[in-house]
Amino acid sequence: MASRKTKKEIVKQLLNADIDEKDEEELLDLLVDQPISIDVDKEEERKKTKGDIIADKISEVAGSWNFIIVFVLFLAFWIIFNTITGKNAPDGYPFILLNLVLSCISALQAPIIMMSQNRQGAKDSLRDQNDYRTDLKSELILEELHIKIEKILKDQKEIKKALIDNGMIKEDDKNEEK
Repeated sequence: MASRKTKKEIVKQLLNADIDEKDEEELLDLLVDQPISIDVDKEEERKKTKGDIIADKISEVAGSWNFIIVFVLFLAFWIIFNTITGKNAPDGYPFILLNLVLSCISALQAPIIMMSQNRQGAKDSLRDQNDYRTDLKSELILEELHIKIEKILKDQKEIKKALIDNGMIKEDDKNEEK
């Protein structure tokens, strides 16, 4: 029977990295003895600033069909109104004021949406790290349980052999359980 790996060997194999002993012991304690799961949504919600909340709201509105429909209607109204009014139009063709407004909206909207997306990316990364640590802990616990079950089966065979040798159970009982 092949020798079983220790937790240290398993962790090294799973992480595929050289770890010094102090860090290794801390990692083992973290993975085996302590709960490691965190609620990523609650953690992210706790760290949100007012700017983050505003950026999320703007991204939520600006990324909706309602916004797109209203904005297209606004553009159509602007163009039609300024075309119909002719020479008295506040922003006649080629609609320079409209271009300025659209450029300003784009210049502000893009970084705000990027801030929201960057925070979502960081949240996803935290969720991935949490999943990895949870999977690693589960793998270590399963390996440890497997080792314990093998030891129990080995001990059970030794006890059974001792009982047969002492005549406490019959040899037939031994064959039936195989």
